[in-house]
Amino acid sequence: MIILLITLCMICLCLAWLYLGLRREIRSLCGQLAQICRGSHMELAAGSRQRCLLTLCKRLNQILSAKDAEHLLYQREERLLKQNITNLAHDIRTPLTGASGYVQLAMECENADKVKHCLTAAQSRMEDLEDMLEKLFLYTKLAGEDFTLAPENQRRIQALPLLGECLLGFYTQFEKAGFAPEVSFESEDFCVFGEEEALRRIFLNLIQNALLHGSGGLRILQSSGEAPAHCPLRCSTARSRTISPAGCLIFENPFPISRPMDISQIFDRFYKADPARGRASSGLGLFIVRELMRKLGGEAMAETDNGFFRILLLFPEETPEK
Repeated sequence: MIILLITLCMICLCLAWLYLGLRREIRSLCGQLAQICRGSHMELAAGSRQRCLLTLCKRLNQILSAKDAEHLLYQREERLLKQNITNLAHDIRTPLTGASGYVQLAMECENADKVKHCLTAAQSRMEDLEDMLEKLFLYTKLAGEDFTLAPENQRRIQALPLLGECLLGFYTQFEKAGFAPEVSFESEDFCVFGEEEALRRIFLNLIQNALLHGSGGLRILQSSGEAPAHCPLRCSTARSRTISPAGCLIFENPFPISRPMDISQIFDRFYKADPARGRASSGLGLFIVRELMRKLGGEAMAETDNGFFRILLLFPEETPEK
């Protein structure tokens, strides 16, 4: 009986010792967590070698590490957003200031020819501003996850006539730039399934991109069936491999080698290869191209090769799922 009592007492003493040890470790962890809440980047550590406490510390450290990573990402995205807003405000203010200046000159000028010149220049700046605002509005729609192209507006569209209309709209700009676009289609009957306005916006953005950022010249090539051998769409991404291509359109223009360009960011929102942001552009044109191509069930990718910049559009063979 005495032995049993001694054994029970020893067990009670061991349990009390374990309980006090656990309380001490919990207080220690609470203190460490309080320091972390005050801004410390320390890792939690347990003085005990008990597996349950070590596992708890490991899991908590993983959660805290993920939280720190999310916080850093949030701060980076917030800085980027502020910078993008600043850049966009500058981009919008540039044509607006130019238009205002030309209108003021026209009001002060008495020569009819000079007045006409000033008003024409002001109208051109306002058209630039209108295009930028239209792209910004389209961007806000595409950025929403629930945005889809209306099924009733989608049909088979013959690409060449629509492309011709878009090119004709830039006749004055091509004339001023001193070159004419080259268009080569393997099949003039080449058709894609989609929404006409979405396809028109894709073509307009790519033509405008070549005029704004290219160094002269624009070639538009159409290849039926699989993309050309050099086309990165054939093997670059898992998404591209899932597309059964009906055809590929390539927009190619010379690009100054001296001008830095990060091809991996070319489709990012607000990205501009021109660090001075001197041209009337929102930096949203190619982002919109990629997003609209994906809404059509296809893909858009870019590459550079010996001073040439190419945008490749891969259209799906089948009707994209809604």
